[in-house]
Amino acid sequence: MLKLYEAQDRIEAQILVDYLLAMEVKSVIVGDYLAGAIGELPANIYPEVWVVRDEDLTRSLQLLSEFTKINMKKAENGPWCCPNCGEEVDAGFDICWNCATPRQKNNG
Repeated sequence: MLKLYEAQDRIEAQILVDYLLAMEVKSVIVGDYLAGAIGELPANIYPEVWVVRDEDLTRSLQLLSEFTKINMKKAENGPWCCPNCGEEVDAGFDICWNCATPRQKNNG
C-alpha cells in the first residue's frame, strides 16, 4: 500500500476513494477518525488516501490530477441555483442538499 493523498477532511477523502473505485482503483482512507483526538494529538491530522496495490500508484496519480482539476473548475464556477427548489448550492456539490435534484450541466 502506498500513500496517494492527504485530504482536507473525511468527506473529500471519501469522494476521492469513490472516484478511484469508479475508475477501478482500490484505495482506503487511513487516519480518518484521528480528528476526534485533537487536544491529545497535534491539530494537523488529516485523513490520507492510500492505494491498495502499489502498481496502481502511477495511474492513481493521473486520476488524482483529473479529480483536482474537476473540483477546481467547480469551485471557480461558484455556487449554483437548484432548478427545482431555487436553493443556492455550494459549488462543490452536484446534488441539491435541499431536494436532491442533480445539477444541470449548463447550471454552473
